[in-house]
Amino acid sequence: MSASDGHALLTIALLARPGAARERLREALDHAGARVVFEDDPTTLELQALRDADPGAVLIALEPAIEDALERLDPVLASPSLTLIFDEAELAARRDGWEAQRWARHLVAKLHGHQDVLPPGSEQDQQLQPEPGLPTTPAELHADAPLEFHLREAADAAPEVPSDGLYQAPQDLSEPVSLEEALAALQPLPDAPGMPGIPVPAPAADIAASVAPIAAIGDHSRWSLVEDHVVTTTYAPAAEAAPARFDIDRLSLVELEPDTGIEGGCPGAVLVLAGIGGPDALRRLLAALPESLTTAVLVHMRLDGGRYGNLVKQMARVSALPVVLAEVAQPVDAGQVYILPDDVGIAGSQGGLHFIADAAGIRIEALPAAHSAVVLLSGADAGQVDAVLALAGAGAWVAGQIGEGCYDPTAASAVVAAGQDAGEPPQLAATIAQRWGVDA
Repeated sequence: MSASDGHALLTIALLARPGAARERLREALDHAGARVVFEDDPTTLELQALRDADPGAVLIALEPAIEDALERLDPVLASPSLTLIFDEAELAARRDGWEAQRWARHLVAKLHGHQDVLPPGSEQDQQLQPEPGLPTTPAELHADAPLEFHLREAADAAPEVPSDGLYQAPQDLSEPVSLEEALAALQPLPDAPGMPGIPVPAPAADIAASVAPIAAIGDHSRWSLVEDHVVTTTYAPAAEAAPARFDIDRLSLVELEPDTGIEGGCPGAVLVLAGIGGPDALRRLLAALPESLTTAVLVHMRLDGGRYGNLVKQMARVSALPVVLAEVAQPVDAGQVYILPDDVGIAGSQGGLHFIADAAGIRIEALPAAHSAVVLLSGADAGQVDAVLALAGAGAWVAGQIGEGCYDPTAASAVVAAGQDAGEPPQLAATIAQRWGVDA
């Protein structure tokens, strides 16, 4: 990134309706060191005023009331040289404390084009250098702190420590006390003459005689798992009459796959997984895909608040392919981009793929490996890497995003390190078009 490009990213326009969300976003921009050159309500904003401000980036607080306004501002917002950053207005208004600081750090990283999203104070962790030799042991750390002084101090203070008033050992017993002597001291006896209510210790021999002898553990002659008196009965099942012939009238062949009743659907799909930093990467990927794609594109990106309808509208502005929201019992048709909610999965049948209701969401193993691909963009769930690599071992094409725009590369870097393809979103889109284009 050149210096001029970095300067352009620091000039930003804030489009949000007046309220708490707008105030919080302005504070985050101030913390990021951005220079706000324009700030207005998108519902009343004039298109020429936004064009004259010439910002390098635009931060938009999304809410249903501004959907029509964004359509009107699309001639400016669709510019490839403009960086768009979206945030949910409702979440921005409620974001506070640690969550607000975390979002501000990610905004700083996006505007300045780096991947440092850790809080202040973590810089020293990156400067640690390995040194030869064994680490310092706990004994070496406390070599100058001997324990003898504390022991002597505890012995001197012991007489002043209050004693336990719940139990006092009998004066006529000396330590160590045997078990019989301790039991005898605790047994209450009849009052002594002239001293009512004062228990007198009984002789140890009397206590020992009153205790029933304990049977040896090895004596198991009297053990039993059943009652002494058991009434048994003999059960003789009635003889069943043998069938005159083998009944085959109700036998039938079972279908290997249930009939879903859903016609159509392509045999495979390209699954795109994304998260933090994913909207920008997804926007660049879809913008580079051709209209003549012969497979379907499934997009799974978790959003705070689940506003997947807004994501459909945002991506439809840049994609040459139709972008729709996936619905249960709908076939997966080629040449479409489907945004998957959290509770929608996929299943295969003889006719092709279709969407099903699944609380666990998309399952990687449900994709036919020979006809499918998985692309991991910024913020993809690292917990799905093993399933993705297993699908790659079965023959699927798998790739991960690299480059400065990947703000959370954990999952993408894992598949690249495992030997899968890597590239920027436009490069990955070119490979997809080459494999599933009209001429492929």
